[in-house]
Amino acid sequence: MKKRLWTFALPVNLLLLTVCLVAAGAAEIQDTESATHDSEASSYRVVDIYRYPGFRVAQFDLPVLSHFSYMLISGQEALVVDPGRDASIYLETGRQEGVKIVGVFLTHSHADFVAGHVELAKAADCPIYANRHSGAEYSFVPLEEGSKLEIGEASIRFIEAPGHTPDGLCAYVYSRENKTTPELIFTGDTLFVGSVGRPDLLEGDVSAAALASMMFDTWNNKLSMAGDNAIIFPAHGAGSLCGAHLSDQPNSTIGAEKAGNAYLQYSSRAEFIAALLQDLPEAPQYFKHNAAMNRKGPPLVDWDAELRQVPATEALTDPARFYVVDLREQSEYAVGHIPNSVNIGVRGRFENWIGTMVPWQAELVVCGGESELKEAIHRLHRVGYEAKAIPIQAWEQSGLPRSTSSLMQPAELYELMQKEQAPIVVDVRLPAEWMGVRIGTVINLPLSHLPELAAKLDPSMPAVTVCNSAYRSSLAVGILQRKGFQKVSSLAGGTQEWIDAGLPVYGADTKASVASADQQRTVTRKISLPERISAPMLMHLIMDLPNTFELVDIRPEEQFADYSLPSSRHVDIAELMSNPAYLAGAVPLIVLDRDGSLAMAVGGILSQKTERRIQVLHGGVEAYWAESQLNDLVKEVTMPEKTAPRLPSSGAERGPQGQPPAVKEKSAPSPAPSAPAPQPPKRKSAGC
Repeated sequence: MKKRLWTFALPVNLLLLTVCLVAAGAAEIQDTESATHDSEASSYRVVDIYRYPGFRVAQFDLPVLSHFSYMLISGQEALVVDPGRDASIYLETGRQEGVKIVGVFLTHSHADFVAGHVELAKAADCPIYANRHSGAEYSFVPLEEGSKLEIGEASIRFIEAPGHTPDGLCAYVYSRENKTTPELIFTGDTLFVGSVGRPDLLEGDVSAAALASMMFDTWNNKLSMAGDNAIIFPAHGAGSLCGAHLSDQPNSTIGAEKAGNAYLQYSSRAEFIAALLQDLPEAPQYFKHNAAMNRKGPPLVDWDAELRQVPATEALTDPARFYVVDLREQSEYAVGHIPNSVNIGVRGRFENWIGTMVPWQAELVVCGGESELKEAIHRLHRVGYEAKAIPIQAWEQSGLPRSTSSLMQPAELYELMQKEQAPIVVDVRLPAEWMGVRIGTVINLPLSHLPELAAKLDPSMPAVTVCNSAYRSSLAVGILQRKGFQKVSSLAGGTQEWIDAGLPVYGADTKASVASADQQRTVTRKISLPERISAPMLMHLIMDLPNTFELVDIRPEEQFADYSLPSSRHVDIAELMSNPAYLAGAVPLIVLDRDGSLAMAVGGILSQKTERRIQVLHGGVEAYWAESQLNDLVKEVTMPEKTAPRLPSSGAERGPQGQPPAVKEKSAPSPAPSAPAPQPPKRKSAGC
């Protein structure tokens, strides 16, 4: 199995590819959909090039599928890891770097996209490496526990890592200078940054609980022992439905995951299994079909093929015969579209929504401008769909009827609500999103189940659909029209535009007191402010009333690692302010920072968005530390002293950056027994 190759020194060429950095505004509702509306999100990009002694790794990202893939380069050779189906990016990178692709490695049988192993093997004339238990029907080199491979000066050892799937593999990569501890690990869907692979996607005889138990062993008996400094490179980031709570970070370390990955805090097998199976997002129906294609070996694609166009006929309006998808922007779709067509814009997570909403065997036809049609057909190959096309101009020139809808402005809807003349408002987001931010007393019918849930509504009544940015709500308009609804519109700009307009966010039992949008300037509105909680009160809560609050620490991660409060967990400040999941909850949300100032500002912003009780630790961690020190010193006093005990003040007695020392210091109090590690708020799925 070992492969030795002749190598020589090669100058490192810079990849001529763009690295995209996205800075999200904290005041906006951020989710994976709205972060992938730009024109570049549907193209592969290089996250970074990581350099090690004797080799380097290029990390690729495809944002619309939250897919990471890799090229391990050493000398004149390269190994591609978990490629996507449109493999030109890897071939072009090989040419840029002056190297030959000598192999393709699959960490497991992927389900969320069609992999590019067959495409690359054909184009580069190289072997495919996969688990011997994969059940693959294509030609491949079988790998098992302990199999080895050498790419230039990089040594690779494979370990079997079942859990997400039975055929999971991880690749330990060693440098020329260290053959005992891996520099990095390609973890596939076994271990993500902040999460692990979900065990419920496999169809067959192995239960999800059995796979979760395998995952427990894979982590505890293998990955956790790889060395804390080993960098992990997963196959997915935030937005992927192959796991829950994935981080936005492109990589991590084994040590960081030991400390911060919520799933890996469970020492009990039963608790780990329960946590892993709880609250998993629903998997799109196309996953099982992609998994089957990847095991069989996807057919090669003619990427330059001409569009297969269909003529404009009335038959296209029959939802029983065709599933027509309009690719244009929401405003263009609203003006006029093929009757019973559904709006799934290419400027979004197009592939995921096609795979979620369009039945696998449907006669799919895409409609739009020429460039949109070409892009859509190309991207559909990534998830295994084939489609025919009709230019929107052809339909417009045919004289056949067009359907219309409207984009209702937030102020208009708000005014109708105050007059009690509003249409039925249908929020098509996930339940967690709906609970976090609502614009009134509305009905929640998640988009993925809207075709069947629409039976709850009366098609003769007017309705307006709502999501975060109008991407999903415009899609929902088409779904309802296919069900016979005649008076349906979408909220322009979604919940985000509603908030930007200064309109109030309601809970289920709240009723507005403002008469109309014109009167908003003259009406005094209720302003909610966060409560301040003292350090002694928080100590009592932690010791006496665990599980009655959620405690989040927004200090920099290194400060949190140096010293943290019992029951607290680190949350990035931008994540806390932008994720609506934090706005929902039956228990108070307590925010803390170094001295209470930044936490108070954050708490004030959150209080304007939710009816959830928001509290801020007065004086921050510094006050809590001082109070805990004082309590311990008082307990040690056996006789009255003339002078009060002094608190540590010198830099040598305090932790880094002026923070309190770690709890292991003699003067620090012993933390009260903590409850099981709380699960992080559910990340929003690939919706807007």
